[in-house]
Amino acid sequence: MEKLQYISQGHTRQEQEFNIQTALDNGIQWVQIRWKNASEKELMELCTVSKQWCSEYRAVCIINDHVRIAKEIDADGVHLGLNDLSIDSARDILGENKIIGGTANTLSHVIQRIEETCDYIGLGPLRFTSTKEKLSPVLGFEGYKDIVNQLKGKSIAIPKIFAIGGVLLQDIGLLQQIGIYGAAVSGEITHHPAVISEFKKAFL
Repeated sequence: MEKLQYISQGHTRQEQEFNIQTALDNGIQWVQIRWKNASEKELMELCTVSKQWCSEYRAVCIINDHVRIAKEIDADGVHLGLNDLSIDSARDILGENKIIGGTANTLSHVIQRIEETCDYIGLGPLRFTSTKEKLSPVLGFEGYKDIVNQLKGKSIAIPKIFAIGGVLLQDIGLLQQIGIYGAAVSGEITHHPAVISEFKKAFL
């Protein structure tokens, strides 16, 4: 599984498409389509064209929240928040071979996601970010360290956890030392797409 995910950003379809295309041109291999305030029609159109681009670049295409759209366009999977459709229901709709990721903000959420057999967990936020509305409490590096240590204390194998929320290039070394698998990045890649190659080098 890729260690760097790009979470798409943009207020309009044109901005979203430009940012996704630019990220792909700069070497991103995993795109999560996230456009919270779009109409379903606009979102479907964006997801359809983005899936085509991802296929051309052999990149993974994940749809945030919308399981039905993911099914319809044959995306590689979905990412679900804690208040979205259940992981079991999504698995029933999409089948066993699709990737299903789940959000977590606490240790109990992480354990819940492990029991739900998510393929990966997006844990955060690392720090404050203006990208997401209704931001959960900031974890910081100490928050990640505490959760990973508690999993180890319970003899639970550390799942594939992606840090999310204001992740910067200089954070990767410490996150990996803590035991975090990868990172989901939005603003840093949107504003500085050339940083993708630096992120890839930073991951061991």
